[in-house]
Amino acid sequence: MDVRPQVDVHDLISTTPVCDVCPDKSPRWFALYTMPQSEQSVVRHLNARGIESFLPTYESIHVWKNRQRVNVVRPLFPSYVFVRIHAAARGSALGSPGALRIVGNCQGPVPVPETEIEFLRSDFCRKRAEPYLDLVIGKKVRIKDGPMQGVQGTLVQKKNSLRFVLTIALINQNAALEVRADDLEPVLN
Repeated sequence: MDVRPQVDVHDLISTTPVCDVCPDKSPRWFALYTMPQSEQSVVRHLNARGIESFLPTYESIHVWKNRQRVNVVRPLFPSYVFVRIHAAARGSALGSPGALRIVGNCQGPVPVPETEIEFLRSDFCRKRAEPYLDLVIGKKVRIKDGPMQGVQGTLVQKKNSLRFVLTIALINQNAALEVRADDLEPVLN
């Protein structure tokens, strides 16, 4: 005769928050790593599932073999899409074709700060941002005025103009944009 303790289904439901970083259970922005060159497809599938997503892009001029110049829209951070979800609902985002994993650490997915997403979505950033692949060790600065007030980054120089480099540390990607020197202040350690 098999004697097993009876377990009520309601005892299995946890009342503790699922995500330690978002105990209020509000949706947060996460970086979703995708297969190469499938960012647009992943965004379409996420939108079809009703998941808010964001793919920062920039325009570049591409010259074809026949010397024809074409404006091409490319992802600012190749192979990354940002999704706004509850940490517990990450399975629905990962179920999209082309989505590989949500960026995080050994404890689970790590949300991207809301200020960085707001900065990337701003009209100011949309017109001036471009990928910055070769991060030069420079001075840490903070933007003190305007729509990006409080955003920190690295200051570099390119073609006689100052460039502000935003680094999203979670995905180890960078974006550069032009700023005026009087809009910046040094960050003290």
